[in-house]
Amino acid sequence: MSDRPKTRTRGSKPPQEEGDLRFGRTNVISLGSALVAILLGYLLLSRGSITAAPILLVLGYCVLVPYGLAAGSGAGKASGGE
Repeated sequence: MSDRPKTRTRGSKPPQEEGDLRFGRTNVISLGSALVAILLGYLLLSRGSITAAPILLVLGYCVLVPYGLAAGSGAGKASGGE
């Protein structure tokens, strides 16, 4: 009985668990654009904009951030049931 952890062979990927959070290119682009929209929204809000600022803030917080967290290879899979 050895307490050493098993080593992986070079180039092999570890098995991906269902709760594993790995961000791909789509996630990073979406979260980056959310950050830009939120910062621009707060900048416009500080300058007195009452139209564009709330639109950018809602777009950033309610659309782009959730999409950035949910998008990727696992977003289209059916869950459970079968």
